[in-house]
Amino acid sequence: MKRIGLLKNIVRDYSWGSYTAIPKLLGKKPPYQKPCAELWMGAHPSGSSIVKTGKGWESLYDLIREYPDQILGRTCSKKFGGELPFLFKIIAASKPLSIQIHPNLSQARKGFKRENSQDIPVDSFLRNYRDENHKPELLCALSSFEALCGFRKIKEILILFKKACPETLIKTVNALDRKPDSSGLKGFMANLMKTDANLKKKIISEAALNARKFAYDEPAFQCVVRLIKTYPDDIGVLSPLYLNLVRLSPGQAIFLPAGLVHSYLEGTALELMAGSDNVIRGGLTQKHMDSVEFLKTAGFRSHKIKIIMPVKNRKEYLYRTSTGEFALSKIIVGSGSKYLSPKRRNAEIILCTEGRSIITGPEGAGINLSPGKSVIIPASVTIYSIDGKATLYKAQTPL
Repeated sequence: MKRIGLLKNIVRDYSWGSYTAIPKLLGKKPPYQKPCAELWMGAHPSGSSIVKTGKGWESLYDLIREYPDQILGRTCSKKFGGELPFLFKIIAASKPLSIQIHPNLSQARKGFKRENSQDIPVDSFLRNYRDENHKPELLCALSSFEALCGFRKIKEILILFKKACPETLIKTVNALDRKPDSSGLKGFMANLMKTDANLKKKIISEAALNARKFAYDEPAFQCVVRLIKTYPDDIGVLSPLYLNLVRLSPGQAIFLPAGLVHSYLEGTALELMAGSDNVIRGGLTQKHMDSVEFLKTAGFRSHKIKIIMPVKNRKEYLYRTSTGEFALSKIIVGSGSKYLSPKRRNAEIILCTEGRSIITGPEGAGINLSPGKSVIIPASVTIYSIDGKATLYKAQTPL
């Protein structure tokens, strides 16, 4: 495969998805009949894009298996075992996603092997590890976006919980106060997650009362009030009191390394990650939760949120991260500013989010790009240009 190929992509209809955001981007009349939570661009075996070729529409996963060096680039193919090392998504959340973490590489390999040995089918409801890969993520907001991400400073956690649950959680809070370190934080979380149903009901009732009292000047309590409306019986409604509340404006991004506890609350964003579907859930969901694995896998340390802004690099704006699997950049064309690609590249996926443009490869045949349209650009395409008036996002594996 030596030509740029138009993609058709899988849309996931998870219950937390928006009925309007992704359909609107794809040019379909909202609201849609099902929630549209995620649009996947890539070659993950459980949801590969299909590519328009001279033979019709073919699976990108199958094409990469047939032409790994042409599509990925020889070095990239060798380094990542002939697989596209990233998955590119649009996510649209109208309800909170689960409190979750993703494993590191060692944890993923061990967990995948262990669950295979237990004869748990890969597509089972009970599965945590669906592949052997880790899953660092970059999230870039397309709209105003709200998330919970990483543990707060322990001092903040203590202040908030003493306001929210001064009676029902006094022993748990005092234990953390006596041991304000990683071990104490893990014990604190274990106590919350293993609370019996009767005490849980009392905790949530007390938290609901006090959250309304303090919500006027504390965003964390405002968030607790909202979560209780959606998940009235889930201890995860207290998560804004121990996780950082992050609000992103369009174009801002955050990087989430393996082991970082997080939950996306509301908004539309791009998500670029290592090619994995491994998720370990700890609350705010009807899906499988595994508190034992969650406590074993999470990193129990305070996390300072760093908002990533794109940095201009030639004719594009790069979101810098430390991972070797993927890189995200924004391309803006218009007013005579034609984009010309570098000559040396690995495989790229480009998505148009605003405006209209034409992407043209060396063979001279252009592909029209409008919002929601995406293409795969194999490494074997020597050079390409983008002309028009548009905003596009490019996912690639760094050289």
